[in-house]
Amino acid sequence: MFRLLGILITVLYAIATAVVVWPQFFHLEHTYPIAQLVSVRGAVTAGFLGVALLFALLLFARPLRGFAASMLIVSLLGALAGGAIGVTRGFGADSLPQKTESSVRVMTWNTAGEAVSADAIAAEVLAQEADIVALPETSEAVGERIAIALREQGHPMWVHHVQYRPEIANGPQAWQTTILISPDLGDYSVIESSADGSSNTGSVPSAVAMPVDGTGPTVVAVHAVAPRAEDMPRWRSDLAWIADQCPGGNVILAGDFNATVDHMAGFGVDGGDMGACRDVATRTGNGMVGTWPAELPELVGVPIDHVMTSDAWTPSGSIVLDDAGGSDHRALVAQLEPAGD
Repeated sequence: MFRLLGILITVLYAIATAVVVWPQFFHLEHTYPIAQLVSVRGAVTAGFLGVALLFALLLFARPLRGFAASMLIVSLLGALAGGAIGVTRGFGADSLPQKTESSVRVMTWNTAGEAVSADAIAAEVLAQEADIVALPETSEAVGERIAIALREQGHPMWVHHVQYRPEIANGPQAWQTTILISPDLGDYSVIESSADGSSNTGSVPSAVAMPVDGTGPTVVAVHAVAPRAEDMPRWRSDLAWIADQCPGGNVILAGDFNATVDHMAGFGVDGGDMGACRDVATRTGNGMVGTWPAELPELVGVPIDHVMTSDAWTPSGSIVLDDAGGSDHRALVAQLEPAGD
């Protein structure tokens, strides 16, 4: 009886391990609470190692030896699979290549309202030589202060902005998203459907900025709702909308996706992760580096802030900044080269 029970528990544990390690195979990556578990791959892999250690110790108890051995093997397989996925995505590259005349640097930073000062954001933008900056939860007024500080340092940028329910004074900062774009990329304008919310993410706004003369990349500053239990349908809808913004062509997505690349299975086309856009961090050695929450070590946190591009661009590097400056998100910076250069 005990042996049969042990076999049953081991089989169920093996199934649970497979679901947590690769929920995409079972089409469960958007299902609560699997979506939340797969987002913390580093912690889950460490958990498998902890369980493996426990059952390794139980090997010394003769009546439990067979059961402990089978559970140990499953745990080690889970840890190995998690580690292998981590290796392919990257545990952290800490520098960008030298910027060239054709390079474009994209920075995304959810600043948690005014948790990070305009001067601090401007200093980081200047230090990183960013040409495009996506700032979810940053107001237009803060964006203007950043632009003024940058202009005084010889690094001018235009400010673009989307806000939900502007008629409500002192509304949540999460209702605002700001983009800074270098004039070297040309003149840009936020499209009307993005500004009025008729085509946008549902609860918190994204901003779609297009070049006025039709040349240059379409820039989408992304902010999707967090996948809380009550918001799962809205979260899935937001991810679908984001994927639709990259049908191909010349597109750069940057912002707080509130999703890891695991959650993007099913949203990619033609080899992309979201629509035709591909995640830069996973292709430049930073795919496992957590950007949220900033108080946790990077390899335990969740990589939910992304820069993604269509095949008009080739990623040459990325970094996640250590100092969150008071925000609960770390900033991500990516360097892009025009495809074919």
